[in-house]
Amino acid sequence: MVNNGVKFGIAGAIIAAVIVTSIPSLGLLANRGNGINTDGSESNVIRIGYFPNVNHAQAVIGLGRGDYHNALDGIEVRTQLFNAGPSVIEAMLASQIDVAYIGPNPAINGYIKSDGSVLRVISGAASGGAVFVVRNDAGIQSVSDFAGKKFASPQLGNTQDVALRKYLLENGYETSENGGTVEVLPAKTSDIVTLMLKKEIDGAWVPEPWGAKLVKEANARIFVDERTLWPDGEFVSAHVIARTAYLESNPGNIKKFINAHIEETEWINQNQEAAIKAFNQELAKLTGKTVPEDELVEGLSRMELTYDPVKESLFQSAEDAREIGFLESGGPDLKGIYDLDILNEVLLEIGEETIE
Repeated sequence: MVNNGVKFGIAGAIIAAVIVTSIPSLGLLANRGNGINTDGSESNVIRIGYFPNVNHAQAVIGLGRGDYHNALDGIEVRTQLFNAGPSVIEAMLASQIDVAYIGPNPAINGYIKSDGSVLRVISGAASGGAVFVVRNDAGIQSVSDFAGKKFASPQLGNTQDVALRKYLLENGYETSENGGTVEVLPAKTSDIVTLMLKKEIDGAWVPEPWGAKLVKEANARIFVDERTLWPDGEFVSAHVIARTAYLESNPGNIKKFINAHIEETEWINQNQEAAIKAFNQELAKLTGKTVPEDELVEGLSRMELTYDPVKESLFQSAEDAREIGFLESGGPDLKGIYDLDILNEVLLEIGEETIE
């Protein structure tokens, strides 16, 4: 993996609604909005989707402060805020967004659903930042104590849900819907805290800083730091995707975007204290909420903001999803999901190591 900075904590503060900007729908405006101009020139519009999470911190801070707008000078930047990966994929399938920050599993699903045609991963965004926590009074000392327990994950089929189910399977446990003795309950991360406080669940596989929050507020401890399950402790938790048609028609726009993304990544990694404050300032504008700084700091050592997409971990995640029945066998070759040519072009120009 390219070494491009220090660790930075994930925050999972997610708003409850999707905010969608207006999109032109008729004539030349529709073509321009879809990133395909009739005269063959590049579009003067780019529509960027993201979540208000710290593993999307480049977008939260960079779009909020206007850094991306400055880098994309002469191009109208439109933003859409999402609260779930499937909604991002639906918008991309409908040609309503051009670029998005997103987790690996929704990207895989969208790529397969479109038979490999609609999207490409053009850069990494974050690696690591997920933990399996258990209640201190749940009677869990080792994996041999899982029988009869109830665990939570943020969403059925999401990245942490797949990790939890795969971990259970590897340790000899089937979930209750498959006739096993362990129940997995999908729930919003905010609800997971309440469930843990009420002792209605025994543990949860969550992104940071929800792990830190559960440890701090819900009498929990970290049972598994997911990084320990991956080679070199690295696995993709967020990356950047682009709509294939937009990418092919607007390489200049994408290059400006990737330049901004890399610069924002490096600034955040090199200015952690200022970045945490900037993130909370922009989060408050987006959601009316902030994340306690101590919870962000605790997540500091458990993830890394990076432009490296950590490709091999995505392939493994897909195999894990297939093994537990969340992804059908067959479909397009996942190696085709990556188009890193522009990223590598930018990296060469700034003297950084390229991605294979």
